[in-house]
Amino acid sequence: MGSDKSKASSPSSAVSEKVRTRLEELDDLEEGSQRELLNLSQKDYVNRIEELNQSLKEAWGSDQKVKALKIVIQHVLLPSLELVPRLYVEAALLKCNRFLTKSGIQETLQRLTAMIRGIGDPLVAVYARAYLCRVGMKVAPHLKDSLNKNFFDLLASFRQVHGESVQNQLVLQRVEIPIYLTLYSPAIHWILQCVAYRAPEVLLTEMMDRCKKLGNNALLLNSVMWAFRAEFVATRATDFISMIKDCDEAGFPKHLLFASLGHSLSVADPPESERLSILNEAWKVITKVRSPRDYINCAEIWVEFTCRHFTKREVNTVLADIIKHITPDRAFEDAYPQLQSVIKKILTYFHDFSVLFLMEKFLPFLDMFQKDSVRVEVCKSIMEVFIKHQQEPTRDPVILNPLLHICKTMHDSVNALTLDDEKRALSLLINGFIRMVSFGRDFEQQLSFCVEARATFCNLEPIIIHLIHTVNQLAMETRRVMKGNHSRKTAAFVRACATYGFITIPSLTSIFSRLNLYLLSGQVALANQCLSQADAFLKAAVSLLPEVPRTISIEGKQRSSEPFLLDFINNFLSTLLVVPDHPEQGVLYLVRGLLNMVQDYTWEDNSDAKIRVYISALPLLAAMSQESYLYTIPKVDSNETLYGGDPKFIAEINKLCETLISQVLDHLKELGQDEGVRRQGSLAFSLSGCLLAHGDLRNNKLNQLVVNLWNLWNLSHKRGFCDTRTSVRTLEYIKHQAQQADMSHLSDVTARLSLQSRA
Repeated sequence: MGSDKSKASSPSSAVSEKVRTRLEELDDLEEGSQRELLNLSQKDYVNRIEELNQSLKEAWGSDQKVKALKIVIQHVLLPSLELVPRLYVEAALLKCNRFLTKSGIQETLQRLTAMIRGIGDPLVAVYARAYLCRVGMKVAPHLKDSLNKNFFDLLASFRQVHGESVQNQLVLQRVEIPIYLTLYSPAIHWILQCVAYRAPEVLLTEMMDRCKKLGNNALLLNSVMWAFRAEFVATRATDFISMIKDCDEAGFPKHLLFASLGHSLSVADPPESERLSILNEAWKVITKVRSPRDYINCAEIWVEFTCRHFTKREVNTVLADIIKHITPDRAFEDAYPQLQSVIKKILTYFHDFSVLFLMEKFLPFLDMFQKDSVRVEVCKSIMEVFIKHQQEPTRDPVILNPLLHICKTMHDSVNALTLDDEKRALSLLINGFIRMVSFGRDFEQQLSFCVEARATFCNLEPIIIHLIHTVNQLAMETRRVMKGNHSRKTAAFVRACATYGFITIPSLTSIFSRLNLYLLSGQVALANQCLSQADAFLKAAVSLLPEVPRTISIEGKQRSSEPFLLDFINNFLSTLLVVPDHPEQGVLYLVRGLLNMVQDYTWEDNSDAKIRVYISALPLLAAMSQESYLYTIPKVDSNETLYGGDPKFIAEINKLCETLISQVLDHLKELGQDEGVRRQGSLAFSLSGCLLAHGDLRNNKLNQLVVNLWNLWNLSHKRGFCDTRTSVRTLEYIKHQAQQADMSHLSDVTARLSLQSRA
């Protein structure tokens, strides 16, 4: 730098001094790292590598480039071979060569490939080749020559594995040769995958031929079968089996080679003429494996090949062999994942359950699943396949008996800790099975099945509900077959169906399920002329109303029960039109019973639900007063027939209507201002519409009531509480109806109806 002191402080001098200082730091780091590596155990060595790797990422991420360089040097110093660190660092920086020359990457790949030949330890060399192939595929995937050279160099270096130097080292380290060979597999797999990626058939054939020439190299053969395309392996499956036979069992177990071959044959098909011989050759080796773990790992792979290409006979033989190997000492308890995979593969190829359950060993195979959670999962998988692929209902006991047992297994797994979602999933599967059970015209057998199912699946409410629907459908199917003309036998049968529902419904916890099923079952009983049973269902529904809570849980959220209760009551009212009065009860006893329950029910505060029920009852009473009802049930005499327009009956209806209207008007008077006006207008509109549609407006008193109610609605409209469009369309419709020939009595009313504009 010269002797002039002024130059010592120049920028270039300062930079040089800085560089010298950094180099000295790096020298110190090298000495310290070498000292640090003394007497490290294998575990400490690996941990130190991991620490340095994490530190490198953190330093680079925080833009501390010098620190990152120091860490790289520490990485480099960890291996004892001087060639290896240089090779890895240069390979890691391979992408940077594109900044130097156009052909820099290609030249460097060739040079590094040649450098690896200088590594004496074959295990170190194979992982160096794997890393170079990895970097090469990432940086220049089109440069295949270096990949092929690495592969062929790998073949050449395999002689070292069985050489004296490696064998002496294994004795010193107390490592057995089979375990040592498995260390090569990941690296060889990767190299072969890189080489085989989009490789032409000719190249793959050449590589296979070179592997043959090596002879007795199970490790390489195993990697070839894993890395090469499945189609390539499958078409040459017989050649691969010959190569497997030639391999030494001591170095690499043959069952692992057959497992690798089985993986390829599970996705690609060998020639049809060779399939049976392939299976026989493979199973000769597999069945001799003594370790249950090794056996099931290999057998599970070949199950798919067997299912793909053979019949239930061969599959049954395989299952028998698996049971024979896995049953002793309860070895199946450690093989549940593999056994589940076997079931899954069988179900993938066998959808005819009559064939499946005729396999002698299929059900004994299922018996090996003795852990509750695993057994339930297997049962679910079977039922999912059955529901998906069973096209027609069945009565075949070969199918029904095993599936009933499987469904019972799922049901019996339910306990207090079972989640609702799991209960729903199980119920869906079991209901799917019940839907596929049909005994044709043997309705009594169908009912017997439902009785048995009710006892078997009593803990899952959705199933009980489904069974009640099934029995009701059975009763209606009987009615259809008999065309409504029941014989003594079928009449007794539909009564038995009604009894089934009447006994079963009280066991349900959901109150709305009970209400709706009571009503539905009553309708079914009525359709089948079972009047006393229908009466019992409907009375049970009415007596249940006081138990309806004000809130119910829907999907985990508490919601008001009023909308659901109003829907039910409206449906119930529509049914009452066709229900004849009981001879020992009073007139309209069911209607009165329902309205009394509605009156006594504890509705929500500030609720108009009770009044809306009263308004909904008016159209029913109006329909009951007609000489001919709007609808009836064949062969069931409604009140129109029983009373025949009796004046006393009509008087009772009018009296009840007056009571209901009086209750509504009293409620309208009680409603206050503001929000009360909105509710008042809405109820007034509903009642006026009801009276316009169903009332006799020739009655002056009723005529005036409609006008007053309209004015009350008008007041609500004026204050902006009602929809203008609804008001206008309603008035237009009333005026249109008044112009009809038989509706002239509406003219006086419409003349007095008007719509005030909003304030």
